[in-house]
Amino acid sequence: MTPEEIADLAHLRRARDLMDRDYAQPLDVPAMARAALMSPSHFSRKFAAAYGETPYSYLMTRRIERAKALLRQGMSVTDTCFAVGCTSLGSFSSRFTEVVGRTPSQYRADDHTGMETVPECVAKLGTRPRRRRAS
Repeated sequence: MTPEEIADLAHLRRARDLMDRDYAQPLDVPAMARAALMSPSHFSRKFAAAYGETPYSYLMTRRIERAKALLRQGMSVTDTCFAVGCTSLGSFSSRFTEVVGRTPSQYRADDHTGMETVPECVAKLGTRPRRRRAS
């Protein structure tokens, strides 16, 4: 790797850390690109090449990951939607269903008692949303 590529990865990691930390804040590609010290289009291309998904997709995966935890705790779907930084209940539900394979209401109604004794760090790995490929 060239020194420039290493520097780009460090800047991309800064933007990814921003998404991980501030997922509930209103973040858009220009804001994420500023954190990476790149133009929005350059940032989007570099991020997708480095992490295998677009910045928006990565952010939504983090939001859905947190939403799953809140729904397991019994929070309402509407409150969960806004708590994770989504502004549209319909868009949140559609994306949640696309990623998880169940609606937020169905997921919330599932029996999650087996997860109560699992350490949070393990639960996070086991319940991490996986993007399903369209066939």
